Amino acid sequence: MERPAWAPPGIDISVPSVSRIYDYYLGGSHNFEVDRQTARRAMEFMPGLPKIMQANRAFMRRAVRHAVAEGVTQFLDIGSGIPTFGNVHEVAQAASPQARVVYVDHDPVAVAHSRAVLTGDDNSDIVAADLRKPKEILAAPEVGRLLDLGRPVALLLVAVLHFLEDTDNPYGAVAELRDALAPGSLLILTHASYEGIPLTQETAAGTVGVYRDMRNPLVMRTREQISGFFDGFEMLEPGLVSMPDWRPDRPDRPDGGEDAETPEDPYAFSGFGGVGRKA
Repeated sequence: MERPAWAPPGIDISVPSVSRIYDYYLGGSHNFEVDRQTARRAMEFMPGLPKIMQANRAFMRRAVRHAVAEGVTQFLDIGSGIPTFGNVHEVAQAASPQARVVYVDHDPVAVAHSRAVLTGDDNSDIVAADLRKPKEILAAPEVGRLLDLGRPVALLLVAVLHFLEDTDNPYGAVAELRDALAPGSLLILTHASYEGIPLTQETAAGTVGVYRDMRNPLVMRTREQISGFFDGFEMLEPGLVSMPDWRPDRPDRPDGGEDAETPEDPYAFSGFGGVGRKA
């Protein structure tokens, strides 16, 4: 198996990675053949997976623009993955040139690529850390350098919590991060769920099985379970909804609304997204 020049040394390119599979779904080029094979296997059960990921990214961009409009210009994006077009720092800095962004991921490929993309950007950085260890994230020098936790921060947990099992204490991790944030901070979150998927649960479970086989269990939670992550936050309108239903772009937007979903694709409505504000 030929190792691409961009692959960081020490990466086992025979083992699939969640962030590289996500990159493949989004049409990126930083994935290996093993990632593409795994993604195609998952798509045999759920062919609309790329559409779900696109809806996810479009939601994230709308939520980031909303945060800046609310005056929040500091972003902590945990489980940020491999940088693709329209990443948080690009969207935030287009809306506010002074916006500061700290990415966090535990995938070495995602970290290496983020470092390369962020070269020369003094207002953005990447931390190699894991959501399961919030203290390490909060104590990271990059966080200390770029973010003032005494002022509101937008915490992004986009398509990451469904990779934490209940034994990983995901609710405790989110609560620990919430408690470190100033009042007025925002939680921007998306999560996979069987609710909304245009398939039987038995068929969709085939995709869950593919992720389990690669030792990255995909935990499908109910809307009620996902709403539990917003404990201590006041939900912003329209609440916890399918991603295209969260403040959709108007077709008359001056930039042409590059994030406008295609409502006719039922897969875009799989899972949930929402934004909450810390009181």
